[in-house]
Amino acid sequence: MANKPRKTRYKFIHFVEVEKKPKTEVYSCRNNSTSDELGIVKWYSTWRCYAFFPVFGDLVFNAGCLSDITHFMEQMK
Repeated sequence: MANKPRKTRYKFIHFVEVEKKPKTEVYSCRNNSTSDELGIVKWYSTWRCYAFFPVFGDLVFNAGCLSDITHFMEQMK
């Protein structure tokens, strides 16, 4: 049975695969309006899960955006 396609586009953000490693993947999180990179989702071996790494310390996210990022990472399990 084939894997269900991963949702990558949300209301304000989308995810683009930027690297495929042997066991994990790396995705760029981008703004839908400007395509500016907001961060990276990649495997964090210390916690043994995917995590979000923002590109700037002064980014602001509302609950909806954080929920979308969380949803995307949950799909990667």
